[in-house]
Amino acid sequence: MRSAAFRRSSRHWRCGRAWHGTRISTASRRRVTIHPEPLAEESQSDLFGAAAEPADRPDPDRVRARLHRILAETRSATSLDRAKLSLYRTIFPQMTLFLPDEEGTQLRFEFEAEMARLQAA
Repeated sequence: MRSAAFRRSSRHWRCGRAWHGTRISTASRRRVTIHPEPLAEESQSDLFGAAAEPADRPDPDRVRARLHRILAETRSATSLDRAKLSLYRTIFPQMTLFLPDEEGTQLRFEFEAEMARLQAA
């Protein structure tokens, strides 16, 4: 049987650091929760100047062409395999975010209509 000190240390300490912010008070043998102080108001981005713009924005024309290709494939298909269906359900809405809002919304609407048709089949 393991000693009480070993059980206490293995439960509350991992890799030399407090685990889940708890420690055992040696005076009363009860659990004490450690609350870290809140961070300063300034964020780390303020330390290095203005936030940088994303370096790579996809070309809206290429995104539009890819979305129309996917939409054409779903329109012509009578059924899609599970992997392709899952992939398209994931990437299509994300790709429409790189288009103007109204155009992206319209493409998402058309895509969801095709997905409903494929699931009904």
